[in-house]
Order: sequence, then C-alpha cells, then structure tokens
Amino acid sequence: MHGGSSPDATRTQVEKRTRNNGSERSQAMGSLLHCLAFLFLFASSVCGSNICTSHGVTTCQQCLVVHSSCAWCSQEEFGLGKSSLSRCDLKENLNKEGCSAAAIEFPSSTFKILKDNPLSDKASDGADVTQIRPQKLHMTLRLGDAMRFKVSVKQVEDYPVDLYYLMDLSNSMEDDLFRLQTLGNKLAETMGKTTSNLQMGFGAFVDKTVSPYMYTYPPEAVLNPCFRSANPCQPQFSFKNVLSLTEKVSRFTEEVVKQKVSKNRDGPEGGFDAIMQAIVCKEKIGWRPDASHLLLLTTDATSHFALDGRIAGIVQPNDGECYLDTDNNYKKSTVLDYPSLGLITEKMSENNINLIFAVTRHVVPIYQNYSQLIPGTTVGMLSDDSGNVIQLIQEAYAKIRSKVELELLGVPDELNLSFNATCFDGKVIHGLKSCSGLKIGDTVSFSVEAQLRSCPKEKSRTFTIKPLGFKDSLEVIVDFACSCNCEAKAVPDSPVCSNGNGTYECGVCQCHKGRLGPRCECSLEEYSPSDDTNCISKPDSPVCSGRGDCLCGQCSCRSTGFGQVWGKYCECDNFNCLRFKGALCSDHGKCNCGFCQCDAGWKGENCNCTTRTDTCVSSLGLLCSGRGNCECGVCQCTQPGAYGDTCEKCPTCPDSCTIKKQCVECQHFKRGQYISDNSCNRICKNEIKIVDKLSKKMDENSEFQEGKAVNCSYKDENDCIVHFQYSEDTIGKSVLYVVKEPECPQGPDILVVLLSVAGAILLLGLVGLLIWKLLVTIYDRREFAKFEEERAKAKWDTGNNPLYKGATSTFTNVAYRGN
Repeated sequence: MHGGSSPDATRTQVEKRTRNNGSERSQAMGSLLHCLAFLFLFASSVCGSNICTSHGVTTCQQCLVVHSSCAWCSQEEFGLGKSSLSRCDLKENLNKEGCSAAAIEFPSSTFKILKDNPLSDKASDGADVTQIRPQKLHMTLRLGDAMRFKVSVKQVEDYPVDLYYLMDLSNSMEDDLFRLQTLGNKLAETMGKTTSNLQMGFGAFVDKTVSPYMYTYPPEAVLNPCFRSANPCQPQFSFKNVLSLTEKVSRFTEEVVKQKVSKNRDGPEGGFDAIMQAIVCKEKIGWRPDASHLLLLTTDATSHFALDGRIAGIVQPNDGECYLDTDNNYKKSTVLDYPSLGLITEKMSENNINLIFAVTRHVVPIYQNYSQLIPGTTVGMLSDDSGNVIQLIQEAYAKIRSKVELELLGVPDELNLSFNATCFDGKVIHGLKSCSGLKIGDTVSFSVEAQLRSCPKEKSRTFTIKPLGFKDSLEVIVDFACSCNCEAKAVPDSPVCSNGNGTYECGVCQCHKGRLGPRCECSLEEYSPSDDTNCISKPDSPVCSGRGDCLCGQCSCRSTGFGQVWGKYCECDNFNCLRFKGALCSDHGKCNCGFCQCDAGWKGENCNCTTRTDTCVSSLGLLCSGRGNCECGVCQCTQPGAYGDTCEKCPTCPDSCTIKKQCVECQHFKRGQYISDNSCNRICKNEIKIVDKLSKKMDENSEFQEGKAVNCSYKDENDCIVHFQYSEDTIGKSVLYVVKEPECPQGPDILVVLLSVAGAILLLGLVGLLIWKLLVTIYDRREFAKFEEERAKAKWDTGNNPLYKGATSTFTNVAYRGN
C-alpha cells in the first residue's frame, strides 16, 4: 500500500516496475497479442472486438462518436462477472450478451417530409406557383451517418417577370438614352413573347454627390456639370427610382423621354450603389414576391466598390438597407461607402434578383470578372448606342431560364452536403448542383446527401436549399443525435459508485478525481505496482505506450495540447495523422487512431483529394476539354501544349479526332507513338469497343448526350482507312467505338493488268497508224494540189523557142520589086 505517496511518486514506481518485469509479462501477453492481431485483420467476433470495442470508450456519448454502428448498454448489471464485455458494441452483440432493448442507447438517423406540394405546370393569376419539391423536411442525423433526399426543380411556363432598367445617365450615355426612348414598346413586345405578366420599371444613376466624384468648382458646375458645353445637363445625383415597376408600358416610355444626362468627374460610376438600392428597396421598386426579378444595368464605365469611398472621407460601410427619400432619391450616398461584392451577392440571394450587366466592349472583361464573383449574374456586350439592348435582355433571360443552380443558406459547418444532378434523360452527373441547357417546362432533380461530420453545440439547426434567383426554397430541419437519453437520468454521488465516489450515468460510474475502477473502488493512493501487468501491449514496450499511466491495472491516458489519446494501451490518438498544408487530414476528415477518415466527397491518405469533377468541366461540356485527366478536382493536361484550368487553351493542339487517333492505334492495333513511349495507359483513359460498323448512336442505353459523339477516320501506315466514333459525357466517361476491319485498298489483278496493258498497246498502235495514215494523206493531197496549181499556171513562150518550126514556110523574093 502506498496511501501516503503522491501521484508523481506513484508514476515513477509504475515506470520502474515496468522496466524490471518486462520478461515476466511476455508469456501473459502472447495470447492477447495473437487475438488482437486476428481481430484487426479479419474484423471478426472471435475475440469480441470490432470498431466499437477497440476504442476503449468509457461513456455513452463517447461511444456514439466512435461510429454510427455503435450502441451503448446502460443496463446496470450488464457484464457482471465478464470483464471482457464492453458496453460499447454493435447492437446485435449487446442483444446477444443479454442487454435489454430498453437499455440500449442507439440513436438512428431518420428522415421525414413535412411539406410536399406538387410542382406547378404553368403560372396563373392568383394561384401559388411551386417550382421546387419538397418544400420542407425534417431529419435526425447521427455522427458519421448520411441521409439522402431528392430535390426536384421545374421552370414553369408563363412565369411573371419584373424587369427593372437601371441606366447610367453620365454624359457619355446620351446617345444610349435617346435610343432607349424609342425602344420601350418594342422591349415590352419582345418580353411579352416569354410571359403574359410583365412589369417594367426604370432607374438612373451617376455617382456620389461629393468631391472628388462630382464637380464642385466653379459654383455653376454644381447645377450644370456640363457648363463647358453648349448643351446644359441636370445636376449630378447618385441614384433615383424614376419609375416603379408597372404593367403600363407607355409610362416607361414617358419617363425615359423626360430624362436628361448628367456628368461626373472621375471615370468609374456609382453603379453598385444603385444596384444595392434597387435590390433592397423592395416596396418602392415594386418587386413582386411571385415573379422572376431581372435587374438590368447598362453602362459604359467601371463601377466604384467598397473602400473607394475613403477617397472622399466616407468610412462608414454600406449596411445593405434601403435609403430612398420621399422623392425616391438615394439620400445616404455621401454617408455610406459603396457596397462590396459580397454584400451585393448576399442581398441578391435574399431578394431573388437576377442581375444582367449590359456594358460596352472595353469594360466587358471587368464585368465578367464581377460576374464570376457574384452568382446569378450574366454579362452582355452593349452596342455604342444601346441598339441591341433588347436582344441582350432576351438572350440573358433565356440563359437564366435555361439554368438551374442550387444555393445553400445557413448550412452548419459540421454538416457536409454533396450533390448529384439528373438533368437529361435520367442521366446522373456526379458532384454537380446545377443543370444548364434547359427549356421552359423541364424538370430536373438533385440527389442530396447530408452527412454529419462533427457534433455542434446546438441540438437542432435549420438551413435552406433554393434555386438561384427563385422565390421557392426547401427548408431542412436537422436534429443532431449526439447525446444519450440516459444522460438525463444521471445520479451524482451515487451509492452505486463506492458510496458516492462518482456519478452513476448510463450504467457506469463516472469517478471523481483520484478514483478509478468500474465502481470507483480504486484509489490512486492505494495503488499496487503489480497491477501494471495489464498495461503493456507487447514485451519490452512502454507502459500505456508511453502516453499514459497504469493506475489500478488500467491505462489512464494523458491529455495533450494536440488532441485526445485513447485505447486500452493509449495506442490511439487523433493528432498523428497525415497533414496537408499544416491541416490535419486537410480539414476534410477525422483522425482516428493514426488514419484519416475522410468526409464525403474527399479521398486520399490525408483527405486532400476531392472526388468532384464539375470543376474540370470545360465550357463545351467536356472533362478537361478532352486533353487531360481530372485528378483531385484539378485538370492534369496530358496533351502537349494544352494549358488552362480545364486544358481549354492549346494553340498547337490537333482536333479531338487526331488526339484520339493515337489512342485507337495503341489500344486496338497495339502500335503507334503511345506504344513506343509506353504512355498509352496514362493518356488513354477511355473504354474501347470494337464494332462492325458505326451508327448515329452506338448504344441506346449509354450515358452520352446526343451531339457529344464525333465520327472520325484516318489513314494508317498501311494506307488503310480506320473509322471510329468518340463519345464523352460531362463526368469524363468516354468510349471509342472502332470499326473492326479498316478499309484497305485491294491488291492488283494480274490478268486484268496484262489485258489492260496489251489492249493499251494495241490501241496506241492503231491510233498511231491512223495518225500516220492521216498525216501522209494530208501531205499527199497538199502536194497534188500544189502540182495542179502549178500546172494550171504554166504558159509556154513559143517565140523564143529555137526549135519551134511553124507549119507554114515563108520565103523572101529578093528580085520582087512590088510588080
């Protein structure tokens, strides 16, 4: 007995006793080690161990945290005479060991739909429109458990539309204002093709009415900022609601005609101030609760945002409240700073606003960046005089109605939500909470899995799932089953616990400080060194793994500043798992006895690899643009020259047919570049199928959307033409359908060749003879004609011919004298 010794002295004696008696423990521990190894390798019940019993928990609440399959027996007499039994075990094991059903604490996850109105087909006056189903549900979640439910969303036909036209009236927008004066009726007519219930409103803005945003000198510049111009303009203002939403289109045109431009001093405008007031002043603007809200901003300049107001000494942050005076002018432009993008996003979500930026060419990139930071916005390029604004509105509204994206409001940090979308033809796209390319009347659904990662302080929380820009939402009430009912019946200083040496709770004693044992019967002051035999996991190992003290024959694990230590031999902890960037299990999982248990949607030894693939989908709907692989949510480009977040940029890349040609060569014909450099398996992740011929759609049950299949052909090294079809869906699953036999040119027919050559020679000979005969004939005829011509022209001169003698002889009589 060491009743008078201190705890420190006791620990010293424990450690000394452990070192001296290591050899004596070897034989006793052998059978236990054999049993433990067998248990952990095969997870059997031969030795009575499993994930619940191996953690050595001592309270009901700790048992529930271990795993969702663990149950606790609060029966007082449970395990009497059987020291090997654990109160924390699988439910079926507790039943077998005699624990009554009433004494078993096993909270389970439940799910119940509280409100489930059917989806509406068409909006009609006076009737409630339902675009999301269900509308309210309740679930109970236990730690580690996951519940799945389905959310359906439908874009109903003829849904009411509220269109508020917010225009920049700075001097550079004068021609745009003139053009808008003629477009009111046409705008209403165009939107009337989409909905029969349209309301239109008009607002204008310039910038804050304080220097350096406005002209304050000379004094006349305050009343006429265009004092240097021949055409006067109205004084500068921040924002004014010119016309609240109304069904009378003529009123829209009337008010626009009355407007005049103003002028501010610096380049950026106060558009974000105007946006905030147009969003939050619901009553004065006239937003209807059951309508699609379109807020159109037209400008040719950038906008000031949060902290820009400090230039004018305005340091009070924008609070997102409505401050329109009786004349519908923004009255706190010189008091409140410009709103931040985050605040605008928050207020847009609260008020179901769809924001459209219609801006000129040179500021389009800036507003596209804004759009990426503000969900639910679209950007269109405005012509110099706003002549195409109707087309922009029409296209933007069609884009808004063609997409359904879920947003989450108020989700507890302890709750992990993952989504799978079913957009077209029942095909499931994993990891997405949005669908695009929809038509009015289409219904899409999302499978939502909710998993409780840790227990919050509150016993219940409520969060909302709603489509972006929709009024309708799903309210989800979550109860966290993280405690035991028997805890409410705890008895402090119970006589069961050695006459008041502990609190009797859920069938066990929670001992007071300095007391140990099942019934708090052991005192630290009464410690015996011989009791430390059961605190060694294997021979020559430290007592309680060096992370605890052997007290009264059992390990008392020391608490650390890093986390918890537990286990029969203090062998487990929750802080020695792998880390990523300093975060334990990458903050996406739990450390359990040296191994990371990843949350849903994450994988890897340190849980740093996401299973999502939607971040790898390019604008064309292809995973990594068909030029790489999606690894841990990031595209790893495999095509030389490809780069970008989705490998979409590749100036030197060939088309998809040329890329997949190499995969056909290596996967089907076992040849080509990928075979020579041993990169076929790394680059070609697609499945290959051999077919006799290609058709428009190879597999009617396939998961590939129509229009995603590409027919290709190429000539191989043998001058054979190979035909194949390439298909890929949005999650990267791809298939190559290759025609089994290439189209190869047939060998020459010798007989045909000989006959052809002989015939050609004979033909050429006959042709040559005919040509020769023809030429000779022509030549002879020419010579004969020449001869005839010469003969016809020949006339003999007889007077000069000495041989010629006439028929009559003439003699001269020299003696004749004429008589």
